[in-house]
Amino acid sequence: MLGFTLIVSAVCSLLALFLPLPYALASYIASMVWYPEYLRISIGTIDISVGRVVGAILFARCLCNNQLRSRFVWNRLDTWIVVSMVIYVVIYCFTRPFEPALENRGGFLMDTWLAYMTVRLIMTDRATLASFLKAIGVVLTALAAWGVMEAVTHWQPFWPLMRFLPWGPPLREEAYPPRWGLSRATGPFGHPLMFGLCFIMFLPLFWALRRERQPDRIVAYLLSAAAVVGALSSMSSGTWVTLALALFCIVMERYRRWVKQVLIFLVVACVLAEIGSNNPLHHVIISRANPLGGAGWQRAALIDYAIKDFDKWWLAGYGGRDPGWAPSIQRPGTKPRTDLNNIFLHAGVDYGIWGLIIFCTVYASAIAGAVRVYKSTSNPALRAWAWAVGVSIIATIIAGMGVSFFGSPVALLYCIFGLAGSLSNLQREVLICQGVPHLYTTGWPCSRILEGAEV
Repeated sequence: MLGFTLIVSAVCSLLALFLPLPYALASYIASMVWYPEYLRISIGTIDISVGRVVGAILFARCLCNNQLRSRFVWNRLDTWIVVSMVIYVVIYCFTRPFEPALENRGGFLMDTWLAYMTVRLIMTDRATLASFLKAIGVVLTALAAWGVMEAVTHWQPFWPLMRFLPWGPPLREEAYPPRWGLSRATGPFGHPLMFGLCFIMFLPLFWALRRERQPDRIVAYLLSAAAVVGALSSMSSGTWVTLALALFCIVMERYRRWVKQVLIFLVVACVLAEIGSNNPLHHVIISRANPLGGAGWQRAALIDYAIKDFDKWWLAGYGGRDPGWAPSIQRPGTKPRTDLNNIFLHAGVDYGIWGLIIFCTVYASAIAGAVRVYKSTSNPALRAWAWAVGVSIIATIIAGMGVSFFGSPVALLYCIFGLAGSLSNLQREVLICQGVPHLYTTGWPCSRILEGAEV
């Protein structure tokens, strides 16, 4: 597969070099969602994925663009992202053999900080964001059709490629068992929940396109429908719950005056549920309240053991070792390996309490930034983008309670963080058009940028 991987890398890299920037970014995302991340280019002890190659080339192109660099303005989320990278690198290198750890962190930074900064540099205005989403919509529509094919025909062509994993045997020897007569589509991700999540991440953003002029409204409906179909094709209970909550948050934009009351109701309901069930809240929510079944009990048990063994991991995690919780929470006959299918627990086990705190801080900063932009403007299109980015981030939190992100979904998560950081660019675009239009050139007339604004 090495020769084919090199060809795919070369083609996607050329697209990233010569296409207009919104479409170059879409080609970067396409290389991650369509080509298995575990098919690597091996150089000595270093394994490089196609997404990393394409991302590095696109990032270098952005750095060489004087106009992009001049438009970049540092913000609070950028600071927290950098702090998190320092913590993730330093703790990892101190708790593991130095040279392998340094190689690992190099790849990690390419999947996280590089993906984040590439999006931050490119997303300078609404026109770029809209063009990017239309392009990525075509990519994901084709992937949704692939997911439906896998679910209906039970044919999963990507699954046999798992034998090429360079770092060991596949996590599962066989594909996930069907549900209700349909296969659980995994595509190139190797996990149905992560396959479905890649659609949910972009669903709110596709829906926000309806605020643009015709025919963008029709495009928004079509791309949103394709994203819903793609998510459903995963046949994953975690994906379906995340999709339902994401759709609820999307609908709440229309009834945003009720948001505070809904949040109060949820807090009261959680307190009453814990009192009435005589069980910890995470057991009530994750295990007992899951109408679609699945392994929610195991997710809840992980939290129990993390709390019980807090004194063992709080300082610097487990240093890459298995925490040893598997014998008590894994089903009989499964591998004796603790499946840390929770992104927050994974952050704690890998980096200790400092990693968990900074991870939560990055999330809080991203959501706070979206809320701040939403409240500070009366432009309906900008408010729609801020709401959509916020819903995308919340969706990753919900899904992250049931699966640890690895491979391409990690880079996609930081791309969404990059969109959250770039909301300030969209806000600046509107403000400058309201004041001194000639200071900012976007390609869109200011009359269109301000269209519908209550000014």
